[in-house]
Amino acid sequence: MSLVLDCRIVSHHKVALDCRRLVLATPEVAAVARPGQFLHVRCNGTADPLLRRPFSIHDVDRERGLVTLLYRVVGRGTALLATRRKRQKVNVLGPLGRGFQVPLECRRVVLVGGGMGIAPLFFLVRELAVDLTRAIWVLHGARTAGELNFVNFGALPVHLRVATDDGSLGFRGSVVGLFKELAPEVQPDWVSAAGPTGMLRALGQEMRRLGLPGEFSLEERMGCGIGACVCCSCRIGSPENWNYQRVCADGPVFPAGEVVWE
Repeated sequence: MSLVLDCRIVSHHKVALDCRRLVLATPEVAAVARPGQFLHVRCNGTADPLLRRPFSIHDVDRERGLVTLLYRVVGRGTALLATRRKRQKVNVLGPLGRGFQVPLECRRVVLVGGGMGIAPLFFLVRELAVDLTRAIWVLHGARTAGELNFVNFGALPVHLRVATDDGSLGFRGSVVGLFKELAPEVQPDWVSAAGPTGMLRALGQEMRRLGLPGEFSLEERMGCGIGACVCCSCRIGSPENWNYQRVCADGPVFPAGEVVWE
């Protein structure tokens, strides 16, 4: 069920370089949202800019009716959203899309987030961690240490590992390189990932080599957010037999082995 709502801003803070955390009071969305879904947000109080912006749901507090978004300021829309203040209203459409679906029988789960791809994985960890018999590893990659301090997994029962391109914190290299190093030790039976296209493509190749199942949350520019404009289409199937599906309506989460990279 998707809703169009004016949501009150509970808090809105800068948490890292160009990165902000927006907490909205929206009990209706909090009650039905699932990890991997997103909200389509009107960034200004007017129709300028005309198009909404999609943001993964970062966290949900069902008891208090709160939904948290984590986003990076990268253009005009997000720059306008960054000016919105506590107690103002933000119009949202959602929750939208197909979320993560980790099989119940999978007991050793690895979550891989590249850059802002870590945003939807926090909500997923909260849901998975309810089952204390499940082992969860979170691998977070970024360019440098300053881009890793905006998500706190400390209170959750997970094994957290980080990778930085410049080696300023954790593993030196890409988060896919970290995954390659840890996979033989961890021996996961499922992988869920979100991040840039290049990272997901490389991770998918390694998962195929190891015979690991999993799912990817894809990043694409969106227009309507509900599947009508078809501007966020991607190839799903096999290299020999694929069809176009819409990231906003059929995804954004797809089986990792079914994504056909351009």
